[in-house]
Amino acid sequence: MRILLLIIQYPPDSNPTGRLMAQVAAGLRAHGHHVAVISAFPHYERFQIEPAYRGRLFARDGDTTRLWVFASGKKGRMLHRLASYLSFNALATLAGLLRRPAYDVILAPNGSFFTGIAAALIGVAHGCPFVYNVQDLYPEVPVSAGQLTNPYAIAGLARLEGLMYRAAAHVSVIAPSFHANLLAKGVPASKLALIPNFVDTAFIRPLPRHNAFSQAHALDAHFVVSYAGNLGYVYDLHSVLEAAALLAPHPDILFLIVGDGVSKPELEQRARALGLTNVRFLPFQPLEQLPQMRATADIQLSPHRPGTTGYSLPSKLYEVMASARPLLVSADADSDVARLVASAGCGLSLPPGDPARLADAILALRADPAQRAAMGAAGRRYAEQHLSPQVVIDQYHDLLTNVKRRA
Repeated sequence: MRILLLIIQYPPDSNPTGRLMAQVAAGLRAHGHHVAVISAFPHYERFQIEPAYRGRLFARDGDTTRLWVFASGKKGRMLHRLASYLSFNALATLAGLLRRPAYDVILAPNGSFFTGIAAALIGVAHGCPFVYNVQDLYPEVPVSAGQLTNPYAIAGLARLEGLMYRAAAHVSVIAPSFHANLLAKGVPASKLALIPNFVDTAFIRPLPRHNAFSQAHALDAHFVVSYAGNLGYVYDLHSVLEAAALLAPHPDILFLIVGDGVSKPELEQRARALGLTNVRFLPFQPLEQLPQMRATADIQLSPHRPGTTGYSLPSKLYEVMASARPLLVSADADSDVARLVASAGCGLSLPPGDPARLADAILALRADPAQRAAMGAAGRRYAEQHLSPQVVIDQYHDLLTNVKRRA
C-alpha cells in the first residue's frame, strides 16, 4: 500500500507530533507499506526556517519532500501562524498533486488548520481516501488559550473543521474526550477511531538522576523541578513562577524550564521581575539529550491553564512516565490528563491556577523519596503496558488498510 503522510512538522524538526508520526511511518514501512512524506522545512523551535534550508522552495530527501513555509520568527501573532499554515498547505497541495505514482491512502494529522483541505484535494485528484488524525481540537485549543477571540473567526474555523471531518474517510482521535467531542459535533461513531499516542520506551527509559546532562548544567546539587516542552499559551507557567517565588526560602529547589515558544520572552521577563534565582531557562534540547534530560528531574511538571485540558493530551506526559519520574500536573478534574495520572498512579493532579498548592505539593514530594520512586515506577509500568509503539502502530496499520479496502 502506498501511503502519503501529510504533516507540517517532521524530523529533524523537534515538534512532538512530528517525532511520533516519524515512528508511525517507520512502523508502517516495517509492515511492508511504502510511505511518502510531504512536510515543511524545519522551523518549529524559533518559527524560522533553519539556515540549512533557507533560499529554497523545496527539497527532496528520499521519500520525503520538504517545502518552504512562511515562518517570520513571530509565532505569537495569530495572523503570522495562519499565514504559515496557509503557505504550507498551498504548496503541499501542489506537491501532492504533482507527485507520482498515485497514493492508496493519505494520513493527515491536524498540525495546521488546513491540512484536511490539502489532503482532501490531493485525495480527489489521486482517487484515494484520507484519514484525518486529530491531535488537537479546533477551534477549542486557540479559543481556550486566548489566541482566538473574534467570533466570526471562531465560527469560520469551526465550519472548516466540520468540512474536514465530513471530507475524511475516517477520523482518528487520541483521547476519549476527543471522541466524545466529535460525536457531539455530529461525526458518526462509525467514522471515528480512538488511537492513543505512544512513547518509545526503549529510547526514553529510567536512567540515573545524576548523568551527563545533569553534570553539564550543574544540576547535581539541586532538587530539580522540571518542565520541558513548548512554552505556549495553554501551559500555565506563570503559576510555576509564582510557586518558585513561594519556594525561594528553599535554595536547594531549582525550577528548570526547557523549551521555546511564544510565551518564553514574557516568562523570562516575569522571572526577572520576581527576582527568581531558583529558575533556570534552557532552549529546546537535541533529541539525543531527551532521555537524560527527563532523568535529571526529581519531579516533572505539566501545568495547564483552566479549561484547556479537554482539548489536548500532550505526548510529553508519556515521556515523563517512560522516564520513571513522578508527574505533577495542574489540570481540570474531569480531563483526560487528570484521569491518566489517576489511573496510572504516576503522580499528583492539582487544580489549575493555584501556585500555593503547587508549592505545597512540591515540598511534600521532596520530603518523600519513597513516594516519588513508587509514582515513577507506576508510570513506567503503565507506559510499557499501554503505550508501546508497536501496539499503536498496528492500530494505524489496521485502520489505513481498512480505509483503503473500503474505498
